Amino acid sequence: MTQPLGGYQNEIYLHGLADQVPPCTTDATRLADSAREILEPGPFWYVEGGAGSGATMRANREAFDKWRIVPRMLRDAAARDVSTTVLGAQLPAPVLLAPIGVQSIVHADGELATARAASELGVPMVLSTASSNTIEDVAKANGTGPRWFQLYWPNDPDLCISLINRAAKAGFSTLVVTLDTWSLAWRPNDLDHSYLPFLRGIGTAIPFSDPVFRSGLADTPENDTPMAVLKWVQTFTGSDRNWEALPFLREHWDGPIVLKGIQHVDDARRAADAGMDGIVVSNHGGRQVDGAIASLDALPAIANAVGDRLEVLFDSGVRTGADVFKAIALGAKAVLIGRPFVWGLAHAGEAGVRHVVRSILAEFDLTVALSGYRSVAELTPDALARGC
Repeated sequence: MTQPLGGYQNEIYLHGLADQVPPCTTDATRLADSAREILEPGPFWYVEGGAGSGATMRANREAFDKWRIVPRMLRDAAARDVSTTVLGAQLPAPVLLAPIGVQSIVHADGELATARAASELGVPMVLSTASSNTIEDVAKANGTGPRWFQLYWPNDPDLCISLINRAAKAGFSTLVVTLDTWSLAWRPNDLDHSYLPFLRGIGTAIPFSDPVFRSGLADTPENDTPMAVLKWVQTFTGSDRNWEALPFLREHWDGPIVLKGIQHVDDARRAADAGMDGIVVSNHGGRQVDGAIASLDALPAIANAVGDRLEVLFDSGVRTGADVFKAIALGAKAVLIGRPFVWGLAHAGEAGVRHVVRSILAEFDLTVALSGYRSVAELTPDALARGC
């Protein structure tokens, strides 16, 4: 039995004896407010903002509030283990770090800091194609840590092959294919600030460093960034694939493939029929379709339909350890944490990411124990009640 993750709270209290406090709040629901005080409006709203009126973002949080945990007593929960296995990998808890791009806009170390913190904690990091750092540099920073690669599927098949080959060579074990962002949504916060980092050559390190991408340029991205950015726009936006395109990925990727952005039961079934290894029930954190269904509302039916055929993962709206508990109880095998760790990065780089992730893991562990459970496998819908 490993040391409970909830022990992090003891560390924090003990550090208080030396007048040391955490680098940022332990309440993940307050992180955005404090990050707003230290970031410029453009970068802050690029991370925090959603599509349209923000209705989908609000729905994501409201969906969690509709469910209530029902604690059980005298269950011998002091000895517990919240570790789990996802796609053959042993994890300390059912938590991964979601693929979030352009992390350098909140901290200079960007994805490198996240990679180091994730490796130390044994939590898989999912690297975005829109990273501020190259695949190889992030892999080096991540060391022996578990890591997955998220693909924004480019229009150029040779470039696609090159990107996923680089990821495989750099030790990324699982391919996460984002389906819902082949074109950017209407995002008023970004539009009001006229802020899109990619047009400034930020978040383009992976394609700009790729030999196939570079071979199509008259000059290097370093010498002619505007033309490289124009090619990036043409290559990564505007093409929506169909289900018949998936065999191409299987042909060129030997490891597990996960489809991210599934919100309908029929799409989940088609993913299983196509031989995919997993899906992420996700609405992209409310960043793509305004007024869409909350991810948590979509989760139970999808998990019931295909949970015995592939791994059902979840993201969108997860902020706390209690949120992780609820998503697992409703059928997710694991959840992806997004904005909270980025706010930790903004506050204190690697130390901030580590603190925020440890805080969420600790709260999850304590929530499991204080609700009377001893393992992730025991978390079922019976652990919850529908609230008002």
